[in-house]
Amino acid sequence: MNHPDVVIVGSGVMGAATAYWLTRLQPGLRVTLVESDTRYAQASSSLSASSIRQQFTCPVNIRLSQFGIAFLREADEHLGLPDHPVDLGLQEPGYLYLAQPEQAAALHTAHQIQTSAGADVALLGQDELRPRYPWLNVDDVALGSLGLSGEGWFDGPALHQAFLRKAMAQGVQRLHDRVVGLDHTDTHIRAVRLASGGSLSCRQVVNAAGPWGAEVAAMAGVQLPIEAARRTVFVLSCPEPLPGCPLLIDPSGWWLRPEGRFLISGAEPLLSAPGLPLEPDWSEWNDTQWASLAHRIPALAALRVERAWAGYYEMNSFDHNAVIGPHPALGNLFFINGFSGHGMQHAAGAGLALAEWMLQGKSTTMAVDELGFERLLHNRPLRELQVIG
Repeated sequence: MNHPDVVIVGSGVMGAATAYWLTRLQPGLRVTLVESDTRYAQASSSLSASSIRQQFTCPVNIRLSQFGIAFLREADEHLGLPDHPVDLGLQEPGYLYLAQPEQAAALHTAHQIQTSAGADVALLGQDELRPRYPWLNVDDVALGSLGLSGEGWFDGPALHQAFLRKAMAQGVQRLHDRVVGLDHTDTHIRAVRLASGGSLSCRQVVNAAGPWGAEVAAMAGVQLPIEAARRTVFVLSCPEPLPGCPLLIDPSGWWLRPEGRFLISGAEPLLSAPGLPLEPDWSEWNDTQWASLAHRIPALAALRVERAWAGYYEMNSFDHNAVIGPHPALGNLFFINGFSGHGMQHAAGAGLALAEWMLQGKSTTMAVDELGFERLLHNRPLRELQVIG
Protein backbone atom coordinates (compact mmCIF):
# COMPACT_ATOMS: atom_id res chain seq x y z
CA MET A 1 0.00 0.00 0.00
CA ASN A 2 2.99 2.36 0.50
CA HIS A 3 3.79 2.47 -3.23
CA PRO A 4 0.59 2.06 -5.23
CA ASP A 5 0.39 2.78 -8.92
CA VAL A 6 -2.76 4.87 -8.44
CA VAL A 7 -4.11 6.73 -5.41
CA ILE A 8 -7.80 7.65 -5.57
CA VAL A 9 -8.85 10.34 -3.10
CA GLY A 10 -12.37 9.35 -2.06
CA SER A 11 -14.12 5.99 -2.28
CA GLY A 12 -17.67 7.11 -2.97
CA VAL A 13 -19.33 5.85 -6.12
CA MET A 14 -16.97 7.75 -8.46
CA GLY A 15 -13.82 6.57 -6.74
CA ALA A 16 -15.13 3.02 -6.40
CA ALA A 17 -16.25 2.87 -10.04
CA THR A 18 -12.89 4.18 -11.26
CA ALA A 19 -11.04 1.64 -9.11
CA TYR A 20 -13.27 -1.16 -10.42
CA TRP A 21 -12.64 -0.28 -14.07
CA LEU A 22 -8.89 0.29 -13.60
CA THR A 23 -8.38 -3.16 -12.11
CA ARG A 24 -10.77 -4.80 -14.54
CA LEU A 25 -8.98 -3.32 -17.54
CA GLN A 26 -5.50 -3.92 -16.08
CA PRO A 27 -5.52 -6.76 -13.54
CA GLY A 28 -2.71 -6.46 -11.05
CA LEU A 29 -2.65 -2.66 -11.10
CA ARG A 30 -2.00 -1.45 -7.56
CA VAL A 31 -4.82 0.92 -6.66
CA THR A 32 -5.40 2.47 -3.23
CA LEU A 33 -8.59 4.27 -2.24
CA VAL A 34 -8.10 6.79 0.58
CA GLU A 35 -11.31 7.42 2.52
CA SER A 36 -11.87 9.28 5.79
CA ASP A 37 -15.59 8.44 6.09
CA THR A 38 -15.68 4.67 5.70
CA ARG A 39 -19.25 4.60 7.04
CA TYR A 40 -20.20 6.98 4.20
CA ALA A 41 -22.43 8.91 6.59
CA GLN A 42 -21.95 12.16 4.65
CA ALA A 43 -21.24 10.69 1.24
CA SER A 44 -23.45 11.79 -1.64
CA SER A 45 -23.43 8.14 -2.68
CA SER A 46 -25.38 7.25 0.46
CA LEU A 47 -27.75 10.21 0.32
CA SER A 48 -28.63 10.35 -3.37
CA ALA A 49 -32.16 10.02 -4.73
CA SER A 50 -30.55 7.57 -7.22
CA SER A 51 -32.46 8.15 -10.43
CA ILE A 52 -31.46 7.91 -14.09
CA ARG A 53 -32.67 9.79 -17.14
CA GLN A 54 -31.88 10.34 -20.80
CA GLN A 55 -33.45 13.81 -20.79
CA PHE A 56 -30.39 16.05 -20.81
CA THR A 57 -29.46 18.85 -23.20
CA CYS A 58 -25.78 17.92 -23.56
CA PRO A 59 -25.29 14.84 -25.77
CA VAL A 60 -22.34 13.68 -23.66
CA ASN A 61 -24.68 13.36 -20.67
CA ILE A 62 -27.13 11.36 -22.76
CA ARG A 63 -24.29 9.02 -23.80
CA LEU A 64 -23.30 8.53 -20.17
CA SER A 65 -26.91 7.75 -19.25
CA GLN A 66 -27.27 5.30 -22.12
CA PHE A 67 -24.20 3.43 -20.94
CA GLY A 68 -25.43 3.73 -17.35
CA ILE A 69 -28.86 2.18 -17.92
CA ALA A 70 -27.34 -0.75 -19.83
CA PHE A 71 -24.89 -1.29 -16.96
CA LEU A 72 -27.61 -1.09 -14.31
CA ARG A 73 -29.74 -3.65 -16.13
CA GLU A 74 -26.80 -6.07 -16.04
CA ALA A 75 -25.28 -4.98 -12.72
CA ASP A 76 -25.14 -8.49 -11.27
CA GLU A 77 -23.19 -9.75 -14.27
CA HIS A 78 -20.65 -6.94 -13.88
CA LEU A 79 -20.43 -6.58 -10.11
CA GLY A 80 -21.88 -9.70 -8.51
CA LEU A 81 -19.71 -11.95 -6.33
CA PRO A 82 -20.48 -15.54 -5.30
CA ASP A 83 -21.48 -14.42 -1.81
CA HIS A 84 -22.83 -11.00 -2.85
CA PRO A 85 -25.31 -11.01 -5.73
CA VAL A 86 -26.32 -7.52 -6.84
CA ASP A 87 -29.97 -6.47 -6.86
CA LEU A 88 -30.46 -2.76 -7.50
CA GLY A 89 -34.25 -2.82 -7.65
CA LEU A 90 -34.14 -0.95 -10.95
CA GLN A 91 -37.48 0.46 -12.08
CA GLU A 92 -38.06 2.28 -15.37
CA PRO A 93 -41.35 4.25 -15.31
CA GLY A 94 -39.61 7.22 -16.93
CA TYR A 95 -39.21 10.90 -16.17
CA LEU A 96 -42.06 13.26 -16.98
CA TYR A 97 -41.15 16.92 -17.48
CA LEU A 98 -44.21 19.18 -17.49
CA ALA A 99 -44.15 22.55 -19.25
CA GLN A 100 -46.51 25.48 -19.13
CA PRO A 101 -47.05 27.42 -22.39
CA GLU A 102 -44.06 29.72 -21.92
CA GLN A 103 -41.79 26.69 -21.28
CA ALA A 104 -42.93 24.57 -24.22
CA ALA A 105 -40.37 25.90 -26.71
CA ALA A 106 -37.50 24.86 -24.43
CA LEU A 107 -39.01 21.38 -24.12
CA HIS A 108 -39.21 21.11 -27.92
CA THR A 109 -35.55 22.14 -28.24
CA ALA A 110 -34.48 19.59 -25.62
CA HIS A 111 -36.56 16.92 -27.36
CA GLN A 112 -34.72 17.48 -30.65
CA ILE A 113 -31.35 17.09 -28.92
CA GLN A 114 -32.44 13.97 -27.06
CA THR A 115 -34.01 12.14 -29.98
CA SER A 116 -31.02 12.99 -32.19
CA ALA A 117 -28.85 11.28 -29.57
CA GLY A 118 -31.06 8.18 -29.61
CA ALA A 119 -33.07 8.79 -26.45
CA ASP A 120 -36.51 7.16 -26.32
CA VAL A 121 -38.54 10.26 -25.42
CA ALA A 122 -42.05 11.39 -26.42
CA LEU A 123 -43.79 14.74 -26.25
CA LEU A 124 -47.37 14.43 -24.97
CA GLY A 125 -50.19 16.94 -24.96
CA GLN A 126 -53.00 17.23 -22.43
CA ASP A 127 -55.19 14.74 -24.29
CA GLU A 128 -52.44 12.11 -24.05
CA LEU A 129 -51.41 12.88 -20.48
CA ARG A 130 -54.88 12.72 -18.92
CA PRO A 131 -55.72 9.07 -19.74
CA ARG A 132 -52.17 7.94 -18.97
CA TYR A 133 -52.08 9.69 -15.56
CA PRO A 134 -55.68 10.31 -14.43
CA TRP A 135 -54.48 11.37 -10.98
CA LEU A 136 -52.46 14.27 -12.48
CA ASN A 137 -53.85 17.76 -13.00
CA VAL A 138 -52.61 19.04 -16.38
CA ASP A 139 -55.13 21.84 -16.92
CA ASP A 140 -52.35 24.46 -16.95
CA VAL A 141 -49.83 22.25 -18.79
CA ALA A 142 -49.05 22.74 -22.47
CA LEU A 143 -46.76 19.76 -22.94
CA GLY A 144 -45.11 16.85 -21.19
CA SER A 145 -41.86 15.11 -22.10
CA LEU A 146 -41.87 11.45 -21.09
CA GLY A 147 -39.00 8.99 -21.20
CA LEU A 148 -40.51 5.82 -22.66
CA SER A 149 -37.56 3.63 -21.68
CA GLY A 150 -34.18 3.92 -20.03
CA GLU A 151 -35.35 6.21 -17.24
CA GLY A 152 -36.30 5.52 -13.64
CA TRP A 153 -34.61 4.87 -10.31
CA PHE A 154 -32.59 2.29 -8.42
CA ASP A 155 -30.81 1.55 -5.14
CA GLY A 156 -27.85 3.90 -5.32
CA PRO A 157 -26.14 2.87 -2.06
CA ALA A 158 -26.33 -0.75 -3.23
CA LEU A 159 -24.62 0.22 -6.49
CA HIS A 160 -21.89 2.03 -4.58
CA GLN A 161 -21.27 -0.91 -2.28
CA ALA A 162 -21.26 -3.32 -5.23
CA PHE A 163 -18.59 -1.26 -7.02
CA LEU A 164 -16.55 -1.11 -3.83
CA ARG A 165 -16.78 -4.84 -3.06
CA LYS A 166 -15.96 -5.85 -6.61
CA ALA A 167 -13.01 -3.46 -6.79
CA MET A 168 -11.59 -4.83 -3.55
CA ALA A 169 -12.13 -8.39 -4.78
CA GLN A 170 -10.01 -7.38 -7.78
CA GLY A 171 -7.18 -6.31 -5.45
CA VAL A 172 -7.98 -2.67 -4.72
CA GLN A 173 -6.94 -1.54 -1.22
CA ARG A 174 -8.98 0.89 0.86
CA LEU A 175 -7.11 2.98 3.41
CA HIS A 176 -9.03 4.62 6.26
CA ASP A 177 -7.24 7.96 6.37
CA ARG A 178 -7.59 11.55 5.21
CA VAL A 179 -5.59 13.29 2.51
CA VAL A 180 -4.09 16.54 3.84
CA GLY A 181 -1.66 17.46 1.07
CA LEU A 182 -0.24 16.71 -2.35
CA ASP A 183 3.52 16.95 -2.87
CA HIS A 184 4.00 18.27 -6.37
CA THR A 185 6.14 20.15 -8.86
CA ASP A 186 4.73 22.33 -11.63
CA THR A 187 4.17 19.25 -13.78
CA HIS A 188 3.80 16.24 -11.51
CA ILE A 189 2.20 14.96 -8.31
CA ARG A 190 4.89 13.07 -6.40
CA ALA A 191 3.05 11.86 -3.31
CA VAL A 192 -0.16 12.06 -1.34
CA ARG A 193 0.23 13.13 2.28
CA LEU A 194 -2.05 11.63 4.94
CA ALA A 195 -3.46 12.88 8.23
CA SER A 196 -1.90 9.87 9.96
CA GLY A 197 1.52 11.28 9.14
CA GLY A 198 2.45 8.96 6.31
CA SER A 199 2.49 9.51 2.58
CA LEU A 200 1.86 7.51 -0.56
CA SER A 201 4.08 7.92 -3.58
CA CYS A 202 2.34 6.93 -6.79
CA ARG A 203 2.29 7.31 -10.56
CA GLN A 204 -1.23 8.75 -10.81
CA VAL A 205 -3.70 10.53 -8.49
CA VAL A 206 -7.46 10.73 -8.94
CA ASN A 207 -9.55 13.45 -7.31
CA ALA A 208 -12.81 11.66 -6.54
CA ALA A 209 -13.57 13.66 -3.40
CA GLY A 210 -17.14 14.59 -4.35
CA PRO A 211 -18.35 17.79 -2.68
CA TRP A 212 -14.86 18.25 -1.23
CA GLY A 213 -13.14 18.02 -4.60
CA ALA A 214 -12.16 21.71 -4.60
CA GLU A 215 -10.23 21.26 -1.35
CA VAL A 216 -8.22 18.39 -2.80
CA ALA A 217 -7.51 20.29 -6.03
CA ALA A 218 -6.30 23.29 -4.00
CA MET A 219 -3.63 21.06 -2.43
CA ALA A 220 -2.01 21.04 -5.88
CA GLY A 221 -2.60 24.75 -6.47
CA VAL A 222 -5.53 24.05 -8.80
CA GLN A 223 -8.82 25.93 -8.73
CA LEU A 224 -11.81 23.64 -9.21
CA PRO A 225 -15.27 25.31 -9.15
CA ILE A 226 -16.98 22.64 -7.05
CA GLU A 227 -19.28 23.49 -4.15
CA ALA A 228 -21.09 21.33 -1.61
CA ALA A 229 -24.69 22.26 -2.43
CA ARG A 230 -27.16 20.94 0.15
CA ARG A 231 -30.41 19.41 -1.06
CA THR A 232 -33.26 18.26 1.19
CA VAL A 233 -35.40 15.25 0.29
CA PHE A 234 -38.82 14.84 1.92
CA VAL A 235 -40.47 11.45 2.39
CA LEU A 236 -44.24 11.66 1.89
CA SER A 237 -47.15 9.31 2.32
CA CYS A 238 -50.18 9.59 0.06
CA PRO A 239 -53.60 8.14 0.95
CA GLU A 240 -54.33 7.19 -2.66
CA PRO A 241 -52.26 5.17 -5.15
CA LEU A 242 -50.75 6.95 -8.14
CA PRO A 243 -50.67 4.21 -10.82
CA GLY A 244 -47.69 4.31 -13.14
CA CYS A 245 -46.20 7.34 -11.40
CA PRO A 246 -42.98 8.43 -13.14
CA LEU A 247 -40.37 10.76 -11.75
CA LEU A 248 -42.29 13.99 -12.14
CA ILE A 249 -40.69 17.40 -12.68
CA ASP A 250 -43.18 20.22 -12.16
CA PRO A 251 -42.98 23.56 -14.01
CA SER A 252 -42.57 25.26 -10.64
CA GLY A 253 -39.32 23.38 -10.04
CA TRP A 254 -40.07 20.55 -7.61
CA TRP A 255 -39.63 16.86 -8.40
CA LEU A 256 -41.35 13.77 -6.99
CA ARG A 257 -41.16 10.01 -7.43
CA PRO A 258 -42.30 6.81 -5.71
CA GLU A 259 -40.00 5.14 -3.20
CA GLY A 260 -41.52 1.86 -2.06
CA ARG A 261 -44.88 2.64 -0.46
CA PHE A 262 -43.91 6.30 -0.05
CA LEU A 263 -43.07 9.22 -2.30
CA ILE A 264 -39.93 11.33 -2.15
CA SER A 265 -39.77 14.94 -3.24
CA GLY A 266 -37.40 17.88 -3.36
CA ALA A 267 -36.93 21.30 -4.92
CA GLU A 268 -34.35 24.01 -5.46
CA PRO A 269 -33.30 25.12 -1.97
CA LEU A 270 -34.36 28.34 -0.33
CA LEU A 271 -30.82 28.76 1.07
CA SER A 272 -28.12 28.16 -1.51
CA ALA A 273 -24.84 29.02 0.24
CA PRO A 274 -22.15 26.35 -0.26
CA GLY A 275 -21.23 23.97 2.55
CA LEU A 276 -24.37 24.34 4.66
CA PRO A 277 -24.72 21.79 7.49
CA LEU A 278 -25.83 18.40 6.23
CA GLU A 279 -29.23 18.59 7.92
CA PRO A 280 -32.70 18.84 6.35
CA ASP A 281 -33.96 22.38 5.84
CA TRP A 282 -37.52 22.13 7.11
CA SER A 283 -38.25 25.68 6.00
CA GLU A 284 -38.48 24.29 2.46
CA TRP A 285 -41.61 22.42 3.51
CA ASN A 286 -44.22 25.17 3.77
CA ASP A 287 -47.78 25.99 2.76
CA THR A 288 -46.67 27.16 -0.69
CA GLN A 289 -44.91 23.89 -1.42
CA TRP A 290 -47.82 21.83 -0.12
CA ALA A 291 -50.28 23.85 -2.22
CA SER A 292 -48.17 23.38 -5.34
CA LEU A 293 -48.00 19.61 -4.86
CA ALA A 294 -51.75 19.41 -4.17
CA HIS A 295 -52.51 21.49 -7.25
CA ARG A 296 -50.60 19.11 -9.48
CA ILE A 297 -51.70 15.89 -7.71
CA PRO A 298 -55.00 16.53 -5.89
CA ALA A 299 -54.59 13.37 -3.78
CA LEU A 300 -51.60 15.04 -2.12
CA ALA A 301 -53.87 17.50 -0.36
CA ALA A 302 -54.05 14.77 2.31
CA LEU A 303 -50.35 13.86 2.28
CA ARG A 304 -48.25 13.37 5.37
CA VAL A 305 -44.57 14.22 5.71
CA GLU A 306 -42.93 11.16 7.26
CA ARG A 307 -39.30 12.30 7.49
CA ALA A 308 -36.54 14.06 5.56
CA TRP A 309 -32.84 13.82 4.85
CA ALA A 310 -30.21 16.04 3.24
CA GLY A 311 -27.31 15.31 0.94
CA TYR A 312 -24.81 17.31 -1.07
CA TYR A 313 -24.76 17.89 -4.79
CA GLU A 314 -21.13 18.29 -5.85
CA MET A 315 -22.17 21.35 -7.82
CA ASN A 316 -19.97 22.62 -10.62
CA SER A 317 -20.73 26.33 -10.44
CA PHE A 318 -19.01 26.89 -13.81
CA ASP A 319 -21.50 25.05 -16.03
CA HIS A 320 -23.29 22.30 -14.04
CA ASN A 321 -21.35 19.57 -15.82
CA ALA A 322 -18.77 17.02 -14.76
CA VAL A 323 -15.02 17.46 -15.03
CA ILE A 324 -13.41 14.23 -16.24
CA GLY A 325 -9.80 13.67 -17.24
CA PRO A 326 -6.28 14.94 -16.56
CA HIS A 327 -5.05 18.38 -15.60
CA PRO A 328 -3.30 19.88 -18.63
CA ALA A 329 -0.17 20.85 -16.66
CA LEU A 330 -0.13 18.33 -13.79
CA GLY A 331 -0.42 15.43 -16.17
CA ASN A 332 -0.75 12.68 -13.55
CA LEU A 333 -3.57 14.40 -11.65
CA PHE A 334 -6.99 13.25 -12.86
CA PHE A 335 -10.46 14.54 -12.09
CA ILE A 336 -13.86 12.89 -11.81
CA ASN A 337 -15.81 15.68 -10.15
CA GLY A 338 -18.71 18.10 -10.37
CA PHE A 339 -21.62 15.99 -11.60
CA SER A 340 -24.08 18.50 -10.12
CA GLY A 341 -26.73 16.02 -9.02
CA HIS A 342 -26.48 13.42 -11.79
CA GLY A 343 -23.40 11.56 -10.59
CA MET A 344 -24.94 8.30 -9.40
CA GLN A 345 -26.49 7.58 -12.79
CA HIS A 346 -23.26 8.44 -14.63
CA ALA A 347 -20.80 6.67 -12.33
CA ALA A 348 -20.44 3.50 -14.41
CA GLY A 349 -19.72 5.34 -17.65
CA ALA A 350 -17.63 8.10 -16.10
CA GLY A 351 -15.49 5.60 -14.19
CA LEU A 352 -14.84 3.63 -17.38
CA ALA A 353 -14.05 6.76 -19.39
CA LEU A 354 -11.55 7.96 -16.80
CA ALA A 355 -9.93 4.52 -16.42
CA GLU A 356 -9.43 4.32 -20.18
CA TRP A 357 -8.01 7.84 -20.21
CA MET A 358 -5.53 6.94 -17.47
CA LEU A 359 -4.42 3.63 -19.00
CA GLN A 360 -4.65 4.38 -22.73
CA GLY A 361 -4.35 8.14 -23.03
CA LYS A 362 -7.95 8.59 -24.19
CA SER A 363 -11.47 7.34 -23.60
CA THR A 364 -12.39 4.88 -26.33
CA THR A 365 -15.77 3.44 -25.25
CA MET A 366 -17.52 6.81 -25.31
CA ALA A 367 -16.38 10.34 -26.12
CA VAL A 368 -16.17 12.53 -23.02
CA ASP A 369 -13.38 14.89 -24.10
CA GLU A 370 -15.73 17.89 -23.95
CA LEU A 371 -15.92 17.35 -20.17
CA GLY A 372 -12.17 17.86 -19.84
CA PHE A 373 -10.51 20.38 -17.53
CA GLU A 374 -9.35 22.62 -20.41
CA ARG A 375 -12.79 24.20 -20.78
CA LEU A 376 -12.38 25.71 -17.30
CA LEU A 377 -9.05 27.30 -18.22
CA HIS A 378 -10.34 28.71 -21.50
CA ASN A 379 -13.73 29.83 -20.14
CA ARG A 380 -15.69 27.59 -22.50
CA PRO A 381 -18.69 26.44 -20.44
CA LEU A 382 -20.64 23.40 -21.59
CA ARG A 383 -23.96 24.28 -20.04
CA GLU A 384 -26.45 21.61 -19.06
CA LEU A 385 -29.89 23.23 -19.12
CA GLN A 386 -31.89 20.43 -17.53
CA VAL A 387 -30.54 20.40 -13.99
CA ILE A 388 -33.15 19.25 -11.48
CA GLY A 389 -33.26 21.16 -8.22
